[in-house]
Amino acid sequence: MIHPSTVLKFIDEHKGYGVFATEFIPKGTITYVKDPLEIEINEAHFESLPGYMQEHVEKYSYIDENGTRIISWDFAKYVNHCCNCNTMSTGYGFEIAIRDIFPGEEITDEYGLFNLTEEMGLYCDKPDCRKILKPEDFDAYGHLWDEKVKPALQLLPSTAQPLWSFIDRRVQQDVELLEQQPESYRSVLMLKYEPQKVKVLTA
Repeated sequence: MIHPSTVLKFIDEHKGYGVFATEFIPKGTITYVKDPLEIEINEAHFESLPGYMQEHVEKYSYIDENGTRIISWDFAKYVNHCCNCNTMSTGYGFEIAIRDIFPGEEITDEYGLFNLTEEMGLYCDKPDCRKILKPEDFDAYGHLWDEKVKPALQLLPSTAQPLWSFIDRRVQQDVELLEQQPESYRSVLMLKYEPQKVKVLTA
């Protein structure tokens, strides 16, 4: 579920649609939560789909730490990547604004946290653009992404959170624990899908 102070807009023929802020969204605001209405597609289901449907699933989904493809039921699936993004996934399963987002500004994300299965070329005119997203970006940039997420999480308790009630109570408790125990922080690396780890946990 995307933050309510957002709207879907068509950008251009190349980029397609994007999600934009309709009001000021301060740093530390939860901008996306995986709620019970999200569509979940496991690997077996994905492999059973015809090719044209697999293409759509790959375009509009991300892969979680269990290897499940998640498709948002609302327009959260249209949030575009930017190497200088203003929101980022956290090790707690939700996304957070890592800097202030102003009305009319596009909401952007870091696709490197989405467990890419292959390289993805970027068409970006920003000087810090990586040009290509790679599956190994998780390991290459994970520590840098943590340094962006941590300060935002510290602001979470003092920031209005319209999506807070959609977060699982156990996750809420883990987030609340951060204030007393900073060492309990969950790295973004916890979002990395590792088949061997999942098999051990589910065996």
